[in-house]
Amino acid sequence: MKCPFCGAPDSQVIETRASEEDDAIRRRRRCTACNKRFTTYETVELRMPQVIKGNGSREEFNKDKVRVSFQRALHKRPVATAQVDEAVEHVVKNLLGRGEREIPSREIGEMVMRELHKLDKVAYIRFASVYRSFQDVDDFRDVIRDL
Repeated sequence: MKCPFCGAPDSQVIETRASEEDDAIRRRRRCTACNKRFTTYETVELRMPQVIKGNGSREEFNKDKVRVSFQRALHKRPVATAQVDEAVEHVVKNLLGRGEREIPSREIGEMVMRELHKLDKVAYIRFASVYRSFQDVDDFRDVIRDL
């Protein structure tokens, strides 16, 4: 760690402990050149993958878009907000767990469909009808038969 006082590249860790919130490591350091002490914090940096859209363009993952998809599908359905929040978190954790730098939007849509299938069958069919571009009643019948 570079010293903030003299700019020397080396420092020695004197003390290490977890932060009060337990979400970071607090390190007390001493510069080997000027002997001044300073504190650093080490935190986890989680990067969501880039989303590859159907047209090939890329954009940052947006958790709010996933939430809006759930809300639209679940409009006027008897599903608690806490359940929606949990489903959104399942999608986010699944994405983080993959460890990939890019993911097609289609795969995110499939994850949303799996979560909707668990939450509410009507919402699942609503989402599937838009997501899979149903053309006629037979498409609906096929999905309902699979349920």
